[in-house]
Amino acid sequence: MSSLSGDWRESIDDVDAELIDSYQSGFPIERHPFARVGAELGVSEDEALARVEQLREAGVFRRFGAVLNPPVIGSSTLAAVRAPDERFEEIAEVINGYRQVNHNYRRDHEWNMWFVVTAGSRETRDEILSEIESRTGCSVLALPMLTDYYIDLEFPVVNDDRFARESIESTTVDATRISEDATGDLTPTEADVLLAIQDGFPLSLTPYDDIADTIDVPVEAVLAAIERLQDDGCIKRIGCIVNHIVTGFQNNCMVVWDVPDDELDDYGEAVGSLPYVTLCYHRPRRPEQDWPYNLFTMIHGREAEAVDEKIDELAAEYLPFDHERLYSTDTLKQTGARYDSLVAQAAADEQ
Repeated sequence: MSSLSGDWRESIDDVDAELIDSYQSGFPIERHPFARVGAELGVSEDEALARVEQLREAGVFRRFGAVLNPPVIGSSTLAAVRAPDERFEEIAEVINGYRQVNHNYRRDHEWNMWFVVTAGSRETRDEILSEIESRTGCSVLALPMLTDYYIDLEFPVVNDDRFARESIESTTVDATRISEDATGDLTPTEADVLLAIQDGFPLSLTPYDDIADTIDVPVEAVLAAIERLQDDGCIKRIGCIVNHIVTGFQNNCMVVWDVPDDELDDYGEAVGSLPYVTLCYHRPRRPEQDWPYNLFTMIHGREAEAVDEKIDELAAEYLPFDHERLYSTDTLKQTGARYDSLVAQAAADEQ
């Protein structure tokens, strides 16, 4: 899809364009957020809400609410299996059947099925991986995130960029170490809020009041909990979550690199600051499974050729190391991570 064609572009005006590109994050945490958004856009509170509803119905927005950070809230890992072609659908059905599996993609590689498992504890996560091995007969390559250099799929889409953020000069890197035993250290109220918002905020003029009514706490407690969750990294951002496929960024490639361990942070931070790199993180090598790679990057683009060009640039100018390109060829599952077990754990801790 060209950035200048398609039904989604033909149906929006300048106000919609500003809403799409400027409110993917930074959405107000206050009782009447659409009043402020409307004032900033030059429209009424009711019209601001209506435009978000219309853009979601059109598929430009996947949802409205918080982008949660699974590795901080619970114990999360990227994993892969080598699924034989004749059993591929069967194995995908087994893996997708776990509610703790929120993403699953087919990639053009020997390890051809890549999925994310997020659970309330490392023990539960590892039990799920063991079950998958037992039920499928496939060895699981488990690659938990160890350092987050840059991970954010927020980028302008109302433009003619060939690849994500082509028109942006730089991004800010904040290298964060990730514990495999993370639990988010949630209070019972925070856990209840997290569960209430994991599928998105209510689309109303007073979404925070609606969340408060759902979990039967004062709205001030909800606002405080969301601010704390955002400050501590459990929430990455709050806003309108764009559907990048609908808006034309349907090409992506995960590139894995064999970077010297003693130089990993230097390279990770340098590459993570490049605007066209939408994800950059450190995961462990698994030499016993013939997996020598420790740095992962991802690039999203409207044109496959543009994505390849930027990977070539990375290899030539920034990461002169052995690498492999794992192109996504099919989406097998894509949902938000589930945090029900965290709520149960927080409630147990309160008793």
